[in-house]
Amino acid sequence: MSASNKAPSTTAKRVLVVDDEPDVLSYLEMLLRDSGYQTLTASDGAAALELARKEKPDLVTLDISMPKASGTRFYKEVKTDPELAGTPVVIVTAVTGYGGDPYGYEKFLNRRSLVPPPEGFFPKPIDREAFLAAVKKLLAS
Repeated sequence: MSASNKAPSTTAKRVLVVDDEPDVLSYLEMLLRDSGYQTLTASDGAAALELARKEKPDLVTLDISMPKASGTRFYKEVKTDPELAGTPVVIVTAVTGYGGDPYGYEKFLNRRSLVPPPEGFFPKPIDREAFLAAVKKLLAS
């Protein structure tokens, strides 16, 4: 886990990027930093949860399939934690549903009654423009 070295403006929104694939982590971090966001990174759910509780990011991008604590577990922990429950979570994953439906996992999450659905969902490979538009919309204040 690390914070970016780029010095963002003091008003920059902070995004926690969680993914166990180094290439994806670097890509999302670069994409977000180039768009003016401050980034924090974690490569597993356990480290991400610790960082989220410590740093209180404005938004989280989350991979589902990761070592130690899965993205699903992280998501449940965040959405049931009173201090983090309001943090928007955008899932970025290669996990698909039956028949290769890239939105199958999103449909699964939307049917869960214990936690609210994620604020965003993007199958890998992500649509860069749609992803940035969703992040911008979620962080508008």
